[in-house]
Amino acid sequence: MPNSDNFVFTLRPATQSDVLTIAVLGMQVFMDTYATEGVRDAIAREALESFAPETISANIERPDSIFLLAEANNHLVGFTQICLQTGHPLVSDTCAAELKRLYVQERFAGHGIGWRLLRSAEDEALARGASNIWVTVWARNTRALLFYPRQGYENTGLAVHRLQAESHPNVFFCKSLNPSGLVQPLV
Repeated sequence: MPNSDNFVFTLRPATQSDVLTIAVLGMQVFMDTYATEGVRDAIAREALESFAPETISANIERPDSIFLLAEANNHLVGFTQICLQTGHPLVSDTCAAELKRLYVQERFAGHGIGWRLLRSAEDEALARGASNIWVTVWARNTRALLFYPRQGYENTGLAVHRLQAESHPNVFFCKSLNPSGLVQPLV
């Protein structure tokens, strides 16, 4: 565990040279979060497809996708992925952005990495024209269910997430991004 008295991390945009570390960290956090009862085919397929290096590489190249990385001592410890102009039935705003992933390696949780990544993601989405940002959270991900409301996200309903051929309940959170440059919760 890093020493919290002198723990320092930096944030930066991802490049193609980060593909491998994003893929491995993404798979690790995904498995820690969603394979709570062990590994089965649907989880294994989803992890391998979502975090294949070629998938990460293609997403980094997309102009509507933003990856921000958190590093400590030149090691990747967390990342976020934002998808711009992403609609959802619970969002009527065509300029909304989706916070697709906010992943922090477990041993680095509690050091402000998630909060800083989220703030940077919101700022970047706002700078690129988003007026709202939304995220869906698995209904059994207690840590995330508590985190987003503390960051000003409003629970606006339930959504269903498709994992391969399975359906899983998710909570839908949304936050308005104030055009003055300050992030404001929905009213």
